[in-house]
Amino acid sequence: MTPTPSAKATDTVQVEKGHYIATAADCVACHTAPGGKPFAGGYPIKTPVGTIYSTNITPSPTTGIGHYTKAEFFNAVRQGIGRGGKRLYPAMPYTSYAGITDNDMEALYAFFTSSVTPVEQENRPNTVHFPFNVRSGMIFWNWLYLDASTFQPRPQETPEIARGRYLVDNLEHCGTCHTPRTLLMGPANGRYLSGSIVGAWYAPNITTDKIAGIAEWTENDLRNYLKTGHALNKGQAAGPMGEVVTNSTQFLKSDDIDAMIAYLRQVSPIAGDEKQPRTSFSLAANPEETERGLAASADRGWSIFSGSCSSCHQPEGQGINAYPSLTHNSVTGSPNARNLVATILTGVERRTEDHATFMPAFGPSALWVNRLSDQDIADVSNFILKTFGNPSVQINASYVAKRRAELTP
Repeated sequence: MTPTPSAKATDTVQVEKGHYIATAADCVACHTAPGGKPFAGGYPIKTPVGTIYSTNITPSPTTGIGHYTKAEFFNAVRQGIGRGGKRLYPAMPYTSYAGITDNDMEALYAFFTSSVTPVEQENRPNTVHFPFNVRSGMIFWNWLYLDASTFQPRPQETPEIARGRYLVDNLEHCGTCHTPRTLLMGPANGRYLSGSIVGAWYAPNITTDKIAGIAEWTENDLRNYLKTGHALNKGQAAGPMGEVVTNSTQFLKSDDIDAMIAYLRQVSPIAGDEKQPRTSFSLAANPEETERGLAASADRGWSIFSGSCSSCHQPEGQGINAYPSLTHNSVTGSPNARNLVATILTGVERRTEDHATFMPAFGPSALWVNRLSDQDIADVSNFILKTFGNPSVQINASYVAKRRAELTP
């Protein structure tokens, strides 16, 4: 029987809606390996218990989810139970996706089964250590941490804030990175969105705390950051957050961006160890006047900065065009040096609809710039921190070596 035009139109609307939901959920980021085909899996996710490789979620009947029924698809996404009862690891954020509504799940299923191109690619085996490689242990973990109820608006919650909470907590699963983890890798009670270590990176505090959080960020700052990855004199998205902007938040409707911001403005403040906001640090001294002409006695970090960084970030760290200022910067003003070191090691490659932001990697994959050693990166980081950012943070070569190892698949 040939589908009627109205049925085809309904299917198209459903698939388009599913595409939007998949974009908001940022499925492509984790399920696409670097240089790989969309949704074919193989992306390495380093965790404290080993490396987990994302799976093929294209509709391939042999290596993907082509034979998944709707019920099996729902169980995998929302309950962490794959076809045949195989337990998934929470690197797949099903504890957040558990709240996705039935209507959105229907659309998501329509998109993946009828619009995504099938790819024949076997899944890579994980390298998870014992006892975490015993998947039946996930039954106990889910009992502790999985709330299987779907999203419902709260009493007295405006539609905008409810929508924002749905996006932040469920689709965009912000807490997966920004909420600290317990020893069992579950979310820490009472520390919601207060900042957490994510491999070599640090997902900062995004509560409304006036010092540790984002209370000082204006709505325009937050809107620009989520749409472009850049907020003037506030922050720039790199690493995992750069991927979120590139693959997800830049494509959200303006109303949804505003809803997320409205909800984040309601999140309770949680203080950190910071003595002042991370974007409040200014230029401590003019490095050109202080260091140039000292020859052998010049700060080694300044010498590296002058040769490798100042052409883009400018001699006084003020930045130019797409290259951000190093003062009033959430990375250089952070209470730890993780994001600064990881950015130097891996660079930045962030793309939005009409702009590409690029910083070369100075770590093992350096191609067009000087490859910097662990000591080099420690020296230049310390110079940047004491000159442009938080001078109380200083590191050594072993700190850089640990971050480098965390970034190695």
